[in-house]
Amino acid sequence: MSCNGCTSGAGKDGKPTGCKSNGSCSSGGCNRLNTYDWLSGIAVGYDDEITRFVEVSFKNGSRKEIFRNTNKLLIDTHDVVVVDAEMGGYNVGVASLTGELVRLQMKRKRIQENNANIRSVLRKASENDQNKWEEASKRDKETMVRARAIARSLNLDMKIGDVEFQGDGKKATFYYIAEDRVDFRELIKAYATEFKVKVEMNHIGARQEAARIGGIGSCGRELCCSTWLTEFKSVTTSAARYQNLSINQAKLSGQCGRLKCCLNYELDTYLDALIGFPKNVEKLETESGIAYLMKTDIFRRLMFFAYKEKNVFHPMPVEKVIEIIEMNKNGVKPADLGSFAVKAPTRKTDVEEELKYADVVGQTVLEPLSKSKKKSKGRGEREKERGGERNQHRATSEKPNQTTVKPQHQARPKQKPVQQNPNSRPAQKQIQKPNPNKNPNQNTNRPKPNRDDSGPTRPSIG
Repeated sequence: MSCNGCTSGAGKDGKPTGCKSNGSCSSGGCNRLNTYDWLSGIAVGYDDEITRFVEVSFKNGSRKEIFRNTNKLLIDTHDVVVVDAEMGGYNVGVASLTGELVRLQMKRKRIQENNANIRSVLRKASENDQNKWEEASKRDKETMVRARAIARSLNLDMKIGDVEFQGDGKKATFYYIAEDRVDFRELIKAYATEFKVKVEMNHIGARQEAARIGGIGSCGRELCCSTWLTEFKSVTTSAARYQNLSINQAKLSGQCGRLKCCLNYELDTYLDALIGFPKNVEKLETESGIAYLMKTDIFRRLMFFAYKEKNVFHPMPVEKVIEIIEMNKNGVKPADLGSFAVKAPTRKTDVEEELKYADVVGQTVLEPLSKSKKKSKGRGEREKERGGERNQHRATSEKPNQTTVKPQHQARPKQKPVQQNPNSRPAQKQIQKPNPNKNPNQNTNRPKPNRDDSGPTRPSIG
């Protein structure tokens, strides 16, 4: 069989086509909220104390529970096991953690080893158990769609967020979200009649729903609550104020509709950096007027003040601000903040300011995009423009004192033999004088022989 959450799909034989792990993802990529097994490279002997407990995940890691290995089975990570269910029957899950790390997880979750509510692992899943588990898992989506329609028909102010079927298909858990208390007694009867299973209703919050469904956050990565974050701490708008973030509810809220959990990640760093800053400082009194606090650069330890009539910011170190506050308490007002202000540091370095751009492309000129396109011209108009451009180019290339004569015909006429009749008018304007040594019956259009040729030319016989 393939992994329950393998996105690569299964082939004809039922094995995953992507990870090739024969039913259990060896990299843990098909599961969520995994715990890194940092003891995997250490050889540890399996004794009764180590194999007493096993952590089993259900529905791709959206829910994890600790089970007791009463039968002392040799269970490895990613093995499919059958466990005892709470309301009768059995459930099927994947072993997500084994060995000594399970006891550490129990200590972190404050679960006592002698707790009687810890259920036990029955056996390793057979092929028949896995087939029933796959059939029950395929009913989750269609059951959720139908369950939402039934809740809407009963006019209940609630939302069905997720549905999880038990491994044997005899029980279904409906996870719902509601702001107020909901009377769902009629709803349970309708679900039991419709789906023919035992019904369990589980109320969850908006953050838990986002963790079960998953998604991509504004940072481009998977949601923290669905990958590694297991405990949800309260997040307030004061965390955004300490970090100088604009109080924009749309940008500060996650997919769950609540404030993002990542607002608390850097809060401790900002609180440490704020040590030494004066508190409740909104304005400073000077002889030039009252200067109001505009913004604070925490890590550069600068506070920017500006007068109401002017839009010039005066960056001042924290020490100078404390000094002016003490002066105002004693009734002394400085003349102006200009003597206390410092030059605001810029992000550009001296090397970046000295850089100049050069035209390394050549004579390329790019036309602006805003320039309107000219109307397309016909073929005749384009030929006329091309002819005018050629004549203009020829006129500029010749010397100014030289006159050019435009020929009447573009084609060069064929040359005819010179007539020897003196009464006839010559065809050319310039008549060459006949050579007395040349035979008059010889063809005048015949090309002259090359000097390199050997022997004289033979005259034509009339």
